[in-house]
Amino acid sequence: MLFGKVRFDKTCKDSRSACRQQKEDHRVRSSVERKTKDKENLRSSGKQFHKYDEEAERQKGVTGANMLVLLEERLDNVVYRMGLGVSRSQARQFVNHGLITVNGKRVTIPSYQIKVGDVVSVKENKQEQPAFVALKQSKKAANLPKWLDFDPATLTGKVLAKPTREDIDMSIQEHMIVELYSK
Repeated sequence: MLFGKVRFDKTCKDSRSACRQQKEDHRVRSSVERKTKDKENLRSSGKQFHKYDEEAERQKGVTGANMLVLLEERLDNVVYRMGLGVSRSQARQFVNHGLITVNGKRVTIPSYQIKVGDVVSVKENKQEQPAFVALKQSKKAANLPKWLDFDPATLTGKVLAKPTREDIDMSIQEHMIVELYSK
C-alpha cells in the first residue's frame, strides 16, 4: 500500500479482485478523459455545458442530440463551419474582436445562439484583412454543412435550417457528457 491506495502492476498478477479494480479504474479514467476532450473540442466551460444540458432536457427529443444541436448553433461554431476561421479558436477570436455581424449588428459573444434565417457576415471594414482576402479569392465554399449557405465573394452566410444530429460530423459521445452534467 502506498498512502492508503493499492498499487497494481500492469500485468494484474496480484489477484483477481485487484485486476478487476484496475480495469474499473481504467474505464472510469478513460470516461472522464473522453468527456474532458469533448468539452475542450467544443471550447465551452463546465458552467456553459451545464446550461446547455438543462436547455436540452427542456426540449423534446433525445437530450444528448439536443445538446449537440445547441452547441452547433453557437456563433463561434457557425463562423468555423462557414470556413471563416481555420480552427474553432480562431473563429472564437474573430467573434470576440468584433469582426462578425449577425443580421447587420456586431456580436462579440461567441456563445450567441444563431437562429434559422440569420445572416452571418464579416464586417464591411474588416473584409480586407489578410485572413479574409484569401477566402474571398477562393470563390468556393469549403465543406459546408447542408444547413448553412455561404458566399465567399461577400463573406456572408445564412442559416438555412436547424442542424440535426446527422449533420454534426464530430465523433462525440453525447451520452457521456449528458451523464456528467445532469447530476
